[in-house]
Amino acid sequence: MQTLFRALAELGEKLEATKKRLLMLDLVSDFLTKLEVEELEPAVSMILARPFPKWSQRTLDVSWATLSEIIKRISGIEWSVFDEAFSRSGDVGSATMVVFERSKVRRQAALFEKALTLLEVRRSFEAIADAVGYGSREKKERLIEALLSQASSLEVKYLMKIFIGDMRTGFHEGLMEQAISKAFKIPLRLVQQTSMVTGDIGQVASVAKTEGAEGLAKIGFKVFRPVNLMLAQMADTVGEALKEHGGKTAFEYKYDGARVQIHKLGEQVKIFSRRLTDVTDSLPETVQVVEQNIKAREVILEGEVIAVDAHGFPIPFQHLMRRFKRVHSVEEVAGEIPIELYLFDMLYLNGKSLISASYLERRRFLAETAGGIPLSAQVVTDSVNEAEGFLRKAMDAGHEGLMAKRLDSPYTPGIRGKRWLKVKPILEPLDLAIVAAEYGYGRRHGWLSDYYLAARDSETGEFFPVGKTFKGLTDAEIIEMTRRLKDLALRKEHGRVVVLPKIVVEVAYNEIQTSPRYECGMALRFARITRIREDKTPQEADTIQRVKEIYEKQFLKKGRYRTG
Repeated sequence: MQTLFRALAELGEKLEATKKRLLMLDLVSDFLTKLEVEELEPAVSMILARPFPKWSQRTLDVSWATLSEIIKRISGIEWSVFDEAFSRSGDVGSATMVVFERSKVRRQAALFEKALTLLEVRRSFEAIADAVGYGSREKKERLIEALLSQASSLEVKYLMKIFIGDMRTGFHEGLMEQAISKAFKIPLRLVQQTSMVTGDIGQVASVAKTEGAEGLAKIGFKVFRPVNLMLAQMADTVGEALKEHGGKTAFEYKYDGARVQIHKLGEQVKIFSRRLTDVTDSLPETVQVVEQNIKAREVILEGEVIAVDAHGFPIPFQHLMRRFKRVHSVEEVAGEIPIELYLFDMLYLNGKSLISASYLERRRFLAETAGGIPLSAQVVTDSVNEAEGFLRKAMDAGHEGLMAKRLDSPYTPGIRGKRWLKVKPILEPLDLAIVAAEYGYGRRHGWLSDYYLAARDSETGEFFPVGKTFKGLTDAEIIEMTRRLKDLALRKEHGRVVVLPKIVVEVAYNEIQTSPRYECGMALRFARITRIREDKTPQEADTIQRVKEIYEKQFLKKGRYRTG
């Protein structure tokens, strides 16, 4: 018997009602054990607020503006009901449930509802994603309306959470790995390793149920299925990086570009962005240079693409992002914005995973495979003076700083640790989500140009404002930002528009100070946007815990003001 979607919604309610991790694990592991094999991946994805597995290139491509119009149409209720409910809960799913509960139209329709199953919901998501081309918007709207019309108020709450990609239960991927380990009695370390290699925890759950530990142990990389990237923490100085790495490390240039994962099988090449999106068609010259230089039959490489001027100097990141967005007239924009590729790591070669190999081993394999493609500039040293000289050289060449990579470090997909460290000579910028905006004054009066910037709570996923700014964007960028924010608008209040936290921006600031104005108790001083991070998802925004860490670190060199 197929599992009802209502069961997943009820699980979500239980998760939302507790902060006890052990109880969460018990609830989810018990739920997973009762599912059929074909239901496991869809259920795992949906519990994590994903309509599809993480590696899938399918996207729903539905704006909040479209969703809100459909909700109004189905419910027949005044939108002020949603605004009031959202003001109380701060949660789109909960507010939508209130709207549906109060709708007389919905109560009448509920008499004829057919119970939705998990697989029917997945098929609906697939149909919505597959609606492309002429007339696609109208088709998507009909499909969404049909799905929501079949759902109960509680189910609508969780359908909306999946649509906007924000479950707000506090149950994240790390806990899902633990739940799968518990449900199918498989060592957690094996679940985590397989999740890293596959890039999707949903597939891990399916194999765990059918083949157990033995099946998971056989799973390896699959070319053209992108995997999570290894991530780095910050170090304030090259000396700190050397100390953390045992006195000797490898420093590489940190380019102001876009990270890419390159897959090659035979003659076919695909390129994936930091967000694991297929950007092959946007970077034809990168594909060509890989085809010409990489002779290995089967390989997964990692590198950085940077935009350069006529003299080969790097140009600002936002110009590069124009290349990643472009799918039409690519040759024309390629002439305007030339790009260069630098390789810095290798994950897989001719059927063999390299992620357990040390950094030095992977670098050697990479050098032997890269052909004429340049590798990231590198120096291996135990000297602070040499490292500082290398840092100055990187900055003089127009780059951001350095990466420090521990010589014996394996490649750990999706893990942010101290084996890789970022060293920047300026106060560390923060990647923050825009959660609200206000209309400007004077010539900016028709534009949303004053932005509320928020950091993510790593425990709950909730976003907490840490400041606001009207500085940093060009007029053209403000106009485009206004259009995008209007599509994400949840409600309007006295000139301020509250939006879904979907757009990430890099923010510079002078310091972090205490502030009673914001719930988190901290605020950025003199915040200004330095670039729009199209390559980052809201889940990759900096955390409120990281903001607190930077705030505390300030007092290593300055005193605190104490009252009383």
